[in-house]
Amino acid sequence: MTAPITAPSRSGGRAARRAARAAPLADHLRPVRAGLSGGSYRPLTEAGMARIHQAALDALEEIGLADAPESGIRHLTRAGAILGTDGRLRFPRALVEDTVAKANRSLTLFGRDSRHDLDLSGTRVHYGTAGAAVHLVDLETRTYRNSTVQDLHDAARIADRLDNI
Repeated sequence: MTAPITAPSRSGGRAARRAARAAPLADHLRPVRAGLSGGSYRPLTEAGMARIHQAALDALEEIGLADAPESGIRHLTRAGAILGTDGRLRFPRALVEDTVAKANRSLTLFGRDSRHDLDLSGTRVHYGTAGAAVHLVDLETRTYRNSTVQDLHDAARIADRLDNI
């Protein structure tokens, strides 16, 4: 006697399909991965970038910064910044250009897990949280307020679960 022929049953059902769609893609299947080379989008000409650079140098030299903390004033004036009689901290053009020239061209932002380290050298592109939310919109009042430690903890937990951040 032969066993009855049965139709193959579906594996998983709706819950399994939903779980498969919600699961992150394997690293080798992702169309965009952290640290891919970028930099091909250039909406400005070299002359346009030079104008913006010069305007930034002019603003730092002539307008400067207001309300700098004492520790910042102390360190920056030691480095060559000028504290004006109006309380504004100004940066001579040569100081800014020398500092930019000395800046490290390679930097890594380390994550809790080395898989999440962000190598910022070259033209690599990453998505990140920028480190902290100083202000946020309160969900109850719909107004901006200073963030709390709990807010930062919650934001870190969310970012930790988001596959692309």
